[in-house]
Amino acid sequence: MSPRSAVFRLGTRGSRLARWQADHVAHALRQAHPGLSVEVVVIQTRGDRILDTPLPQIGGKGLFTAELETALHRGAIHAAVHSLKDLPTEEPEGLTVAAILERGPVHDVLVTPGGDSLETLPPGAIVGTSSRRRAAQLLRRRPDLRVRDIRGNVDTRIRKVLEPNGGYGATVLAQAGLQRLGLENSSWVPLSLDVMLPAPGQAALAVQCRARSWAQELLAAIDHLPTRARVDAERAFLAELGGGCAVPVAALATVVDRSLHLQGRVLAEDGTACIHVEARGPMAAPRDLGRSLAQQALAQGAARLLSPQRDLPGRSDG
Repeated sequence: MSPRSAVFRLGTRGSRLARWQADHVAHALRQAHPGLSVEVVVIQTRGDRILDTPLPQIGGKGLFTAELETALHRGAIHAAVHSLKDLPTEEPEGLTVAAILERGPVHDVLVTPGGDSLETLPPGAIVGTSSRRRAAQLLRRRPDLRVRDIRGNVDTRIRKVLEPNGGYGATVLAQAGLQRLGLENSSWVPLSLDVMLPAPGQAALAVQCRARSWAQELLAAIDHLPTRARVDAERAFLAELGGGCAVPVAALATVVDRSLHLQGRVLAEDGTACIHVEARGPMAAPRDLGRSLAQQALAQGAARLLSPQRDLPGRSDG
């Protein structure tokens, strides 16, 4: 089938943010290939259906990606758009990430009704997040906080915080998602990277397709190589540690003087222990840099911090 004559079917989850991301990719494809017809196909994932269980308790990999990958294998869609931080580091057989678009802002943002900073949140404030990475880094700075799981899309989580009887005093959301949805608020506080290092691949969009297909060739035109180098290093760090998106691991690569500077962080879930490592390496070998930095973290005891942990002080699921 020729890409010039086909309708290019682009799969996505159904949330407002996921639809924005798919539309963004569709626009980039139309710009790169004038005359290309792109259709966005909404597919519900397991993570979208199960909204009453904390993400780490659902179990299994690919909570937000498996159904999209199945549709790719069946040929129901030609490509799938993912938030890269949701995509498992192991590449499924027969599929490939053909394009990673230019990254958005990587910071996380503290969302509160009154514009509190992390330092000014009341003692014992309830903070909603289902991310162990975010929870551990919050508790590292404020061990008095009560961290409670929160589910739902971006709008839902914001509403639960802003409503007087919503049950939460704050939540933490990705700045990129807030910006893409036009939900940024000047009273909400971006968290410094010293306090909150992002998830590997955060703020980057990945477009997945079948390997060695005409879709892969077509998608190469929208691949942003500097972003790919950065996120490849971050995801190699995570993969070498043997972790997934549910573990308290953070990483961020930046370009400094034409080389990559990679920071990695592994934490105990209660924030009482933290291993922070940094290194620099060539842009041409990002995965080597990520694997090497992970070995440094493992040499400092990261495996112990990543072992299964029971309920910890500071966490409140009630």
